[in-house]
Amino acid sequence: MINKIFNSPAEAVEDIFDGATILISGFGEVGSPIELIHALIDKGVKNLTVVSNNTGSGYIGLAALIENKQVKKVICSFPKTANSVVFPELYSKGEIELELVPQGTLAERIRCGGAGIPAFYTPTSVGTILADGKEKRIINGKEYILEHAIKGDFALVKCLKADRYGNLVYNKTARNFGPIMCAAAKTTIVQAKQIVDVGDIDPEVVVTPGIFVQRVVSVPNPLEESVLIAENRRYPWN
Repeated sequence: MINKIFNSPAEAVEDIFDGATILISGFGEVGSPIELIHALIDKGVKNLTVVSNNTGSGYIGLAALIENKQVKKVICSFPKTANSVVFPELYSKGEIELELVPQGTLAERIRCGGAGIPAFYTPTSVGTILADGKEKRIINGKEYILEHAIKGDFALVKCLKADRYGNLVYNKTARNFGPIMCAAAKTTIVQAKQIVDVGDIDPEVVVTPGIFVQRVVSVPNPLEESVLIAENRRYPWN
């Protein structure tokens, strides 16, 4: 019987190794798998490359992973947002690497990673420093930049509902990077607010089919990033 349910976030991330490339879903609070990230902090893995839309907020979740010096490089679109304090400080000191990628390009690089497409041409970033050192090509009289696909060793994703097969439904905009990250990772680990019986999710509304998911863990009361930031909380808990 197929059963991808794990007992805890700690168990689900147990085999994540030093130097791994990890895709982390987000847009911040709405889709950030905070409990899985905190389990990764507890595990203590180092030298990670993290692919995410941003670099986290406050001192919890992804920001806490970065503050704990477990991340060597971030590939993202928004390294500094309203509540991001950890990454900008470390980057200014030269203590962490950054690969800045326009958001649409980032999404397409991840999508291509899951679709088996090694690279693609895009006009985005032409004429900017983000195009420096990249292959350029004129197509139909217009200049394009070659961008390479992104794949991950692991993906950490947050969803609203899952079954034991790993079929997923997201909560509105929490869907942002989750589906393409699930497809682009060798091992996808998902925290679900609700785990339901097989058949309880209408196949017509399944966003991520279970074939792209290897592990599911129940997190019925996920942490709220905005609340923790307002309380000035820090993980490991202060």
